[in-house]
Amino acid sequence: MILWGASINVFCSTKPVDMRKSFDSLAGLTRDFMGHNPSSGNLFVFFNKKRDKVKVLYWSKTGYCLFYKRLERGRFHIPTPVQDDETTVELDQVELDMILDGIETDKVERGKVVFA
Repeated sequence: MILWGASINVFCSTKPVDMRKSFDSLAGLTRDFMGHNPSSGNLFVFFNKKRDKVKVLYWSKTGYCLFYKRLERGRFHIPTPVQDDETTVELDQVELDMILDGIETDKVERGKVVFA
């Protein structure tokens, strides 16, 4: 489980990305394709076509950081966009953790939180 700050948003690209791309190229995709500021401090998630690799780009106070994970078996399950033309799906941090752990978030049902 990755612990990010409480105020960080997570944006997942709906289109596959060439995993040879690094910091500046992914920042450009974040800005031009996803329509977000890559230095906002939010997380930007990119998958390859086979969905066995993922890169997460984020900005810390002094520069870009890149998290990269490759599965030995299986595929990551990307959330389904609401509309076919959407370039980005917004996730919460729990969904990102589940995706990185191989859980299909579209099949997960969340219980209602009851405060006593």
